Amino acid sequence: MTAVPVTTDRMKFLRLALAADAVVTGGNGLVYLAFAGPVGTLLGPDAGLLRGIGVFLLVYGAAVGFLATRRDISPAATKAVIAVNIIWTLASIAAVVTGAAGFTTIGAIWAIAQALVVAGFAELQITGLRKTRTS
Repeated sequence: MTAVPVTTDRMKFLRLALAADAVVTGGNGLVYLAFAGPVGTLLGPDAGLLRGIGVFLLVYGAAVGFLATRRDISPAATKAVIAVNIIWTLASIAAVVTGAAGFTTIGAIWAIAQALVVAGFAELQITGLRKTRTS
């Protein structure tokens, strides 16, 4: 009989939630970085801001992806990812409400939509973290 480590099975949901976050975040970062001009025209923020956000998202996405590949995923690192996702969600909403980013109407809709996606990733990661403790 082959023994299967329990931690691997309990981490599956969390691993998938982190990996999905990493892929979406990295993809978004690539688009902001590679197409900052046209995206800025469509959404409102200037190209320099979008490039900076793109770099951040690429680095952050890579870090979250790396975390997802660990055999035993650190609860502390997962909590840090959740915290960043919550901060990103709140900052996106604040940027729309205050007008700080200069969003167009399409940009404001995009910012709220991506904030909801990021909040969804945080919720999935919270659920995944709980599953690692109760399974």
